[in-house]
Amino acid sequence: MRVLIAIPVFNEIRTVRRVLEHVLQYAGNVLVVDDGSTDGTPSVLATLPVDVIRHCVNRGYGRSLIDAFRFAEAESYDWVVTMDCDEQHEPDRLPEFFEAIARADRDRSHDIISGSRYLHVPDRDALALAPLDRRRINRQITEEINERLGTRLGVALTDSFCGFKAHRVEAMRRLDLSEDGYAFPMQLWVQAAAMGLRVREIGVDLIYNDPSRTFGEALNDPQVRLAHYREVMRRELTRWRDRLPAAALAELCEHSRPNDGDE
Repeated sequence: MRVLIAIPVFNEIRTVRRVLEHVLQYAGNVLVVDDGSTDGTPSVLATLPVDVIRHCVNRGYGRSLIDAFRFAEAESYDWVVTMDCDEQHEPDRLPEFFEAIARADRDRSHDIISGSRYLHVPDRDALALAPLDRRRINRQITEEINERLGTRLGVALTDSFCGFKAHRVEAMRRLDLSEDGYAFPMQLWVQAAAMGLRVREIGVDLIYNDPSRTFGEALNDPQVRLAHYREVMRRELTRWRDRLPAAALAELCEHSRPNDGDE
């Protein structure tokens, strides 16, 4: 069984060497998708034993993941683990993902093993560092996904936005992913449900080292971001309506719900 670690990066000069050297302690097959970095990130990547896909311009987080999935398929990997490079995903958690992958591969029980920062009660200090608007949006979107997709994923999600995930390459081949930006999870979850993929969550650390990190342009406005996520979800639900339960097509609520959850 071949497992690839795929890491999107964009201007990560501060952390890229430290993170990749840590990851390489656990895995020999590492792909970095450099999404148009303009700092010293490309020079650092050239000194490390990793495969690199480089976008000449910034194409978005979702596009970086899609390119990683295509690379994994072309190179005959069985699983691809995605993680970020900003030290919010701990490489020390990789053995837990490998163990979960081995079990899922043996039992054919799951197609996506998704990290969740909220599967267990987070540390209060860590929770306090998580930006409130991100917590709210994550909680709202996660609730709406669960309401619409019901048991189709085989699990009630607790964290729909965590990028620390393991994906069965054979299963991902069945999806038609095209969302370039941060709304990529909306497309992933709807299509996973439509195609009958089975999901498991495992707990990961809740870490926010840079609460001021932005999404860029209009998406920095939480209401604009939430509306964008819902629009992508609506589009995918409509597109795959014949494969989804009737509840999936109920009108998306437009009001904010009281919550305390995260993005």
